[in-house]
This record gives sequence, C-alpha cells and structure tokens, in this order.
Amino acid sequence: MNWNDVLNYTRNGPAPDRRVTKSEGEWKQQLTPEQYRVTRQHGTEAPFTGEHCATYAPGIYACVCCGTELFDATRKFDSRTGWPSFTEPVKENVIGYRMDTSYGMQRVEVLCNVCDAHLGHVFPDGPPPTGLRFCINSASLQKAGSGPEEGAASGLETATMGGGCFWCTEALLDQLKGVESVESGYAGGVKDNPTYREVCNGGTGHAEVVQVRFDPRVLRYSDLLRVFMLMHNPTTLNRQGADEGTQYRSVIFYHNEEQQAAAEAVIREFQPYWEKPIVTQVAPYTRFYKAEEHHQQYYRKDPGKAYCQSVINPKLARMKEFFREHLKTAEPA
Repeated sequence: MNWNDVLNYTRNGPAPDRRVTKSEGEWKQQLTPEQYRVTRQHGTEAPFTGEHCATYAPGIYACVCCGTELFDATRKFDSRTGWPSFTEPVKENVIGYRMDTSYGMQRVEVLCNVCDAHLGHVFPDGPPPTGLRFCINSASLQKAGSGPEEGAASGLETATMGGGCFWCTEALLDQLKGVESVESGYAGGVKDNPTYREVCNGGTGHAEVVQVRFDPRVLRYSDLLRVFMLMHNPTTLNRQGADEGTQYRSVIFYHNEEQQAAAEAVIREFQPYWEKPIVTQVAPYTRFYKAEEHHQQYYRKDPGKAYCQSVINPKLARMKEFFREHLKTAEPA
C-alpha cells in the first residue's frame, strides 16, 4: 500500500466486509462525550492527550464505535506529532478514505469503513515500507475485544513463523480454513525496517517469516503449527532446499506462554517422524516488519513463475492430499 493507493481509494475504495448503522441517539448512548465528538462529529483531540499516544504494547487497535479491528501495534511508530501513528491498517478494506478540504487545507480523512466513524487523516510522510502516516485520534480507538461490541474480525489471534522462503510459507498457510490473512515479512533480527536485500545478505539477524491472523474457533494454533511443520523440513539448520542462510531458518515466534507451550509440544510430537533432530527455533515474538509489497501474495499474483511451479505447486498438491478437509477450497489456488 502506498500514497497512490490512498488517492485512488478516495475515488473508489474497497468495500467493507460488513456495515454497522445506528441512530445518533444510539451512538450518544454508547460513547463518551469525547468519543462522540471525535468519531461522529469529526472532531480532533488535543495533541499528546490521548491514552494511546505513547503506548506500544502488542495488540490490535479497533474502532471504538463498532469494534472493527483497524491497526496492529507492530505498525505503530513515534511520529512526534501528538497522535497515535501507524504505517498501514490490518486490512485495506477496513478503512474508508475521503478528501477533506476543511480549514483551507487539502487532506485525506480516514474513517472506519464499517460504521463511518471519523478516525483522523493519512499523510505521505511516514516511514518505509509504505511511506504512510495514519494519524489517528486515541478517542477513536480501543484495544480489540475491550469495547461493548466486537467486530467481525474480533477473536482472531496472531501467529508468526518462518520455514524458508516466505513466498512458499505464505501461499501454503493462506489455504487453510480459519486463516484471515497472511503477510510476508521479517522478524527475529536487530535492524529496524530491514529491506529484502539487507535480510538476504545475512547481516540483519532477521528470518523470512509470515504473520498469520487466524480464528482459533475454526483453526487451532496447534493445528496451524502441525501444517507448518509438515510443509517444510524442520531438521535442516538455516536451510530449506536450495535456500541457505540464517534468514531461512526454521523458527516459531510465540506471542504468549500458551503459544510457547503449544510450539514445544508440537515439536516433541513430530520428532519421532524424523531421523534427524528437529532444529526449529522457538523464540519470543518481538516485532514483525512487513516485507515490500511485491513480496505479498507472491503466488496469487503470478502462479506461473518458475519458483511457483517448481516449489510451491508440489507442496500445494501435498496439502490437498493430507489436509483436504482443512482447505478453504477443494483445489488450492
């Protein structure tokens, strides 16, 4: 996503997954006076006063009005403007975009695409990889699951793992029922906002990983890990097939103690099936950096490429053989 996408969305934005409509009286009853002023009357809170301005704890920020999940804390950065700032939303269709010419300026207003709540504005002066700064009022946000109404995506969990080239891992896990989204990126290293070239050079410490948003009511975390463990070789240290280097290491980054316990249990479960020791690293999650846009949905964009044909397609066929009942469609695509 970039500034050109934002401008295009002001004319023809993506449709939301659902709509929430209430009367002004209902909104007033649900919201605090400040929340109502900001979200329903397009107000702006004073800088450096919002409760979410200087907090960076992991989690998802949702619309205070309808509970729709909007922003991930891993995409939050200190813009020094006095308002919470993000590089991109969790999904492109959760945000609506509108040209705003108030106060003698031309800006792009951002709204919750589900309930039309005013959130703030977006500007083309953010950090890589998007170059965007979503400048959002704290009064428009709540941590997901903490409000009176949960959104359609509430209850989702996040998993982060790497098993070689992220093109392949993304294409495979995206096939599973219960998976809401899969993003390719980098984690586990020491450099902020690394590029693909920097990670490939091996000096950042990052691994190529995918970040998965999934519904645990449909797909258990342990089952997600079982698919992950079967679809790559967890016994080759810093290598998958022809790809060699620490960036291709087998790794599971856990987000909480329950995920850590599940990861360790699944590894113990799978060890008897391999002659060599499983070398999959289990490490605490710190931060995820989304990869450049041309790496996202690599297989879907061009399944005819040589890598897709020779590496991904055979694994997709294997998924159909072993996990047919867990796939979103009968034929992986």
